[in-house]
Amino acid sequence: MRSLIITCSIILASAAANAQTSPAVSQPAKSDVPSVVFVNSDTLVNNYEYFKAVKIKLQSLSQQAQSELAAKGTAFQKEVAAYQKSASSLTPMQKAATEKKLAKKQQDLQVLGESTQKQLQDESADENTKLYDRIAAYLKIYTQQKGYKIVLTYSKANPSMLYGDASLDVTKEVVVGLNEEYKKEAK
Repeated sequence: MRSLIITCSIILASAAANAQTSPAVSQPAKSDVPSVVFVNSDTLVNNYEYFKAVKIKLQSLSQQAQSELAAKGTAFQKEVAAYQKSASSLTPMQKAATEKKLAKKQQDLQVLGESTQKQLQDESADENTKLYDRIAAYLKIYTQQKGYKIVLTYSKANPSMLYGDASLDVTKEVVVGLNEEYKKEAK
């Protein structure tokens, strides 16, 4: 999850850079509008409903994968224990065959664990891309409407900005707008 939050910070910074290249649409008077504003990405990820849904989805997938792997690991351990109990009554050929079979199962479990981890990472990367696209699309319109030139991001986890005057903090407006868009899509 920490990587998802860091990614969100990067997304906001990139989206802001992309948003500045778009032509302005009905901008307020230049003297009234600051050209640089910021969004607190910590607050954004804690309040953006889409991000919350993605986080729950990824946690659920991770827990499901862990449960499946744990169940298969327990079954394997039981099989190993059964072999150890009966090993003294087996012939050398039976022992060798059983040990080979158990080694193969252990290797398969390791491969399954790695494969599952990769799938979870791929899913997380896909969701990060979707998150970026959503925020970038919203900020493009938002900055045009408000007349902003740059939207910076602030995060305690990744402090690229050390201070911003509270009057330049547009986090609440951005969160409200993003959540409104998300609610419209959910209908």
